[in-house]
Amino acid sequence: QVQLVESGGGLVQTGGSLRLSCVAPEKLFKYNTVGWYRQAPGEGREWVAYNTYGNMKDYRDSVKGRFTISRDNTKNTLYLQMDNLRPEDTAVYYCNAPWGSKDPTSWGQGTQVTVSS
Repeated sequence: QVQLVESGGGLVQTGGSLRLSCVAPEKLFKYNTVGWYRQAPGEGREWVAYNTYGNMKDYRDSVKGRFTISRDNTKNTLYLQMDNLRPEDTAVYYCNAPWGSKDPTSWGQGTQVTVSS
């Protein structure tokens, strides 16, 4: 049963912006590190960014300076602001809570991001 719900994906041109959202159950979100992964066609799933409960953040090198992760603990919601998008950012983006969990219930259904050149 899918408990995390992502939204905000879409089709944009190179240089455009999108804001992803992920609503999670409190039991998976509160006090936990949470984050985003992505999976491009024919590729494995790779981590994008994570945000600890204490608001420490980290990003994979290819998105540093372009993506911003944030969380609203009052709404159990995770965000990913993506600016200056590139075609290589095209992927399905997944929310993961708690971060690093491989349990199927710790993943959303994904939201498609497509960046055209």
